[in-house]
Amino acid sequence: MLNNIYQSFAQRKLQNKKSFAVLIDPDKVTDESVAELITLALEANVDYFFVGGSLVVSNYIDECVQLIKKSCNIPVILFPGSPSQVSKYADALLYLSLISGRNPELLIGQHVVSAPIVKKSGLEIMPTGYMVIDGGAPTTVSYISNAAPLPSDKSEIAMCTAMAGEMLGMKLIYMDAGSGAKNAITETMITKVAGCINVPLIIGGGITTAEKAYLNCKAGADVIVVGNAIEKDANLIKEISAAIHSVPVNA
Repeated sequence: MLNNIYQSFAQRKLQNKKSFAVLIDPDKVTDESVAELITLALEANVDYFFVGGSLVVSNYIDECVQLIKKSCNIPVILFPGSPSQVSKYADALLYLSLISGRNPELLIGQHVVSAPIVKKSGLEIMPTGYMVIDGGAPTTVSYISNAAPLPSDKSEIAMCTAMAGEMLGMKLIYMDAGSGAKNAITETMITKVAGCINVPLIIGGGITTAEKAYLNCKAGADVIVVGNAIEKDANLIKEISAAIHSVPVNA
C-alpha cells in the first residue's frame, strides 16, 4: 500500500518544516463554502485538507472530497469520527485509536468493524494515536467517545501516553483539545510530548489566532489543524498559514 502522504509528514518533520491542515466538517459546509475554502487554501499554500467530524450526518463526505480533489492538488486526509466516515476518493485516512481514553470501542472495537471496508477502500492508512486534552469546555468528541480528556496541566501523563502510542506502532500522534475548545493545548505540554517521541506530532483544537499557531509550532508541533475558527472566519486561513510557514527551520 502506498505511503506517500505519510512520507510527506515524516520528511517535513525531518526538515523541521511546519505544516498547516484545514479541517472541513462535512456537516457544516456547502459546495459554495468548500469552493471558497479551496481558493483561500491555494492562495495561502495550505499543506493538507482534513475532512471529518465527530458526528457527520449529512452524507456529504464523498461529494466534499471529490470537489476538493477535482479543484486542487492539496492532499485530502480523512479524520473520521466513526467507521462510516470513509471515502475512497480521499488520499489517506487517519486510523485513529483513542489512546488517551479507556473506551475499548475506540481503542480497537470500531477498528475491527471497519477493517474490511478500510482495507478495500485502497486509501493510504496512517495509524494515529489520538489524545483528547481538556480544552476547558465539554466537546462533542468527549461526549461521543464517553472518555474523560487528559487534564491540561498533566504533561507527564500526556508524555507517557504519547510514548506508549509510538511504541505500540502508531505512526502519528494527534493531540486535540476538541472543536470549540476554550483553551488550546499549552506550549508546555506540546514541548514535553514533542521531546519524547520521534513520530510527527499533530495539534488541534482551540487554535483561533495566527500567534497561537506560531507558538505551538515553536513548541514542537509538526502539523497544526484549524477548523472551528475558520468556519467563523475563512480569511484566517491566510494569516494562520503565513504564521506556521514562517517558523524558522532551526526553531
